[in-house]
Amino acid sequence: MKAHENEVMPVTQDDNLVLLDTPVKRGNTEIDQVTLRKPTSGELRGLNLSELLQLDVASLIKLIPRITSLNEFEASKLDPADLVAIGTKVIGFLLQKRTKTDASLVA
Repeated sequence: MKAHENEVMPVTQDDNLVLLDTPVKRGNTEIDQVTLRKPTSGELRGLNLSELLQLDVASLIKLIPRITSLNEFEASKLDPADLVAIGTKVIGFLLQKRTKTDASLVA
């Protein structure tokens, strides 16, 4: 879509991006945002889906390195509020589009 001369294009935010309240340190670098990707069934191997849906901390810490650039140590150092924000995105990945629509989770 092309903007007209005086028209401002809306900025879209990546739905899979989580801005961290408390950045995670990696050496001299601070990671202040994490992009998640939808896990495949293989990446869920060894995890209990019902525990992920209940935001089980241990399960999330195992999954986060599989679907983000964070490693398991960094995932274990996440601020609880950031862990919940990431977990909420994970729950969205586990629900069918129809289920999200029925529950009014999709705009």
